[in-house]
Amino acid sequence: MAPSAVSDILPSTIVSKSVQPEKEAAHVHGMEDKSPLQAISHGDVTLAGIPTFPSFAEKRQWQLEHMAAAFRHWSREGFVFGISGHISVRDPEWTNCIWLNPLGKHFGLLNASDMVLVNLDDGKVVGGNRSRPANAAGFLIHAPIHRRRPDAHSVCHAHTKYGKAWSVFGKPLEMLTQDACKFYNAHACYNQYGGVVLAEEEGERIAEALGNGKGALLRNHGLLTVGQTVDEAAFLFWSMEKACEGQILAEMAAANGLKKVLITDEEAEYNFRMESDAETCYCEFQAYYDYEDHLLKGEFKK
Repeated sequence: MAPSAVSDILPSTIVSKSVQPEKEAAHVHGMEDKSPLQAISHGDVTLAGIPTFPSFAEKRQWQLEHMAAAFRHWSREGFVFGISGHISVRDPEWTNCIWLNPLGKHFGLLNASDMVLVNLDDGKVVGGNRSRPANAAGFLIHAPIHRRRPDAHSVCHAHTKYGKAWSVFGKPLEMLTQDACKFYNAHACYNQYGGVVLAEEEGERIAEALGNGKGALLRNHGLLTVGQTVDEAAFLFWSMEKACEGQILAEMAAANGLKKVLITDEEAEYNFRMESDAETCYCEFQAYYDYEDHLLKGEFKK
């Protein structure tokens, strides 16, 4: 299924109160000869992108620290809902294994050493923290995506307020704002609901619906995003939750007779190209990483 596709269960007719903008003057798109990071960096210094490491051990520790920081950020943003929600990161050396958060530990308490290493082939715990289990639903959702998508080194999923609320309509996000354009033709709706994911088949269906996209709305369930780094996946998750919030607020205004004006395909594609690549999304998350590091004095790195 294409990344912008919607499952075939979606109603054949959706009444939209959105309108295309009136004819606008031609816009000039700048800096298309530069990388997105070069374009956004004014002056002689360009933001540093995704780092490289001399050893698997160093990259592994870096990944786990950033994974823990993502959970600390999620906690601060109110993404905790009981013991639901999970982030996975592919191990840099044993690429058939993923790191998952332990079941039952609050996101706001997670450290790098808490993570559990699980084999993608048989689901067995093979390393890391053995004092707690991983989330079975988390493994069953994330594993098929990691198997299908070699580029998806990290997967994020949680039951967030606005993501859940918008998911009930079984509709993709509209390109209403510049930030929503990070998902232009790159997100899907899994427009089915099979209950708590405790069977491999349901995870496979979610992976199929996601396709090659950056994220998916899981109907009656929540949001899911992927990235080349945990930083990218976590920033895209935060972005998708905020896009759902904006969509719902816009729908409330539209219910009172106002017409939503969509971003044109041309401008949405330009925004997507200049703001949604792996390096830029990685850098976007560093503002949150640094904030957590400052507030917590590096506690999550333990």
